[in-house]
Amino acid sequence: MEKKKNIGFNIIKSDPTDGHGGYGVGSLSLDNVSPVMIDVEEGEATIEVGAMHARSPMERGMKFTNNREDSAGGKPYWLIWVTIDRTDEGPYYAGVTACEMVMNREKRRGYKSMPEHVNHMDKSIKRHIIVDHMDDKSKGILADFLKNHDQGMWDRSKPELKDALNAE
Repeated sequence: MEKKKNIGFNIIKSDPTDGHGGYGVGSLSLDNVSPVMIDVEEGEATIEVGAMHARSPMERGMKFTNNREDSAGGKPYWLIWVTIDRTDEGPYYAGVTACEMVMNREKRRGYKSMPEHVNHMDKSIKRHIIVDHMDDKSKGILADFLKNHDQGMWDRSKPELKDALNAE
């Protein structure tokens, strides 16, 4: 069975509040956030739009708890919230935050902290970089994925992101 290609990052829409100080100014938008799922064992990263609402193909059929023992022996994953912003030079990776997940397909049980997922999505939208708790292998997978997805966006990203991922 051939793997289905994932769609790209969410494109930044023009700001409906641009030029006026009316309703909605200063509010956060999910239009420019994309969830990236890293399968640590396979060494693969993919954009999983369904993960925005905990409905990625990997998550379907799983019962998640915040007790690690429920998913003992499962596969490690990272859910990465990637926020895209734009400067005069073009779009760049502005917020990147990582959330740990473990999924045990045999037991149909998984571990994740829903408060962490929600808070990290919010922090990504607010342009934070939170990846220091990731293992080096996963940081490398994410850095390679972001570079390969769009080298220009990577080049325009702040040094903080490249330093946090130990990448150039």
